[in-house]
Amino acid sequence: MTIETGQTLPDATFMTMGEDGPAPLSATDLFKGKRVVLFAVPGAYTPTCSAKHLPGFKDHAAALKAKGVDTIACTSVNDVFVMDAWGKQQGADGVVMLADGNGAFAKSLGLEMDASGFGMGMRSQRYAMVVNDGTLEQLFVEGPGEFHVSSAEHVLDNL
Repeated sequence: MTIETGQTLPDATFMTMGEDGPAPLSATDLFKGKRVVLFAVPGAYTPTCSAKHLPGFKDHAAALKAKGVDTIACTSVNDVFVMDAWGKQQGADGVVMLADGNGAFAKSLGLEMDASGFGMGMRSQRYAMVVNDGTLEQLFVEGPGEFHVSSAEHVLDNL
């Protein structure tokens, strides 16, 4: 079952790259007391994710923060090393890169997808959400192969 607006996000542990290497970050710590825009991509370095999705949030970070967003974060079912390298390659300093390596967070939201037909295994659907102090405020889930409602521009228009 997919999470719905008004519900509390489940706790999960992401991996992030810290100064001393990989470090865990709980969803509770990420969302507590903050308004967060979290967007998910099916895979780091994939075409739409690299050309449009992550760059959009990077480019619109100031506008999102001007509308009351404290943190912008990107998650994918990739390992922490891939997420860190992709964030650096994209120059995404203002975006927290979150590795959901086993897809546990995506699954707990009911937003996992089977990309085995593309040789990618279980992944996250493409979406964006606005979370206020751990509660889902808005959710924008893309249809298969689409990219519109999870874009930074769409999120900005709906804040």
